[in-house]
Parts: sequence; C-alpha cells; structure tokens
Amino acid sequence: QLVESGGGLVQAGASLRLSCAVSGRTFSNNNMGWFRQAPGKEREFVAAISWRVGTADYTDSVKGRFIIALDKAKNTLYLQMNSLRPEDTAVYYCAADGSTWFKPTDRDFHSWGQGTQVTVSS
Repeated sequence: QLVESGGGLVQAGASLRLSCAVSGRTFSNNNMGWFRQAPGKEREFVAAISWRVGTADYTDSVKGRFIIALDKAKNTLYLQMNSLRPEDTAVYYCAADGSTWFKPTDRDFHSWGQGTQVTVSS
C-alpha cells in the first residue's frame, strides 16, 4: 500500500515536501516515482528513483527545483519541491513496481497511491 501526504495550498516560490509511506511489503530492487495530473491533462512523469541504487531522473520542468529521495529505514519515498510555480498545481501520485526509473511513463508503473493535491497560487 502506498499512502501520500504533504500536499497543500502554497504561494509561488514556496516549498512543500510530499511523502509516500510504503506498507505491507518491501521494495528492494524496485523503481519508484512521482507523477502528477493537472485538471484536463494527462498524468505526467515528475521524478523516479531506483530503490536499489538510488539513481534518479526528473522531467525537465522540475530539474533543479525538485528532489526525489528514499528513506529505506522508514520505507518512505519523498519529493522535496522548491520554488513552486502555479504550473506545478496538480494531484501528485506516488508509484511503485516500475520497470524503469529513467524517463518512465505511467504505464511503466503498476502500484499507485491515492494522490495528494498540490495547489500553487500566483
């Protein structure tokens, strides 16, 4: 089970940290990621990471602003989001059981959280 938290309403330029708590299983040798879906748009890749080796990839629009990280002791995935922009507004989803961490699509992941809303006002 994947449970996201940490979303909210913030002003442009602010920071948020999303968390994805993993329960009921272990995620060794797994790829995990964050996707987002804005109103009227398809779900898109944000960031992904290899649980085993820690290598990560980001979509271009968040590079230098967002950081994906793992706390293996807590079985938790994080997304640190800095310098937020109105265009970052979306429902953010945690994903696991990915076949790749490098430029994945949502079809590459098979386990999903329920999503958490992030709203950035201008």
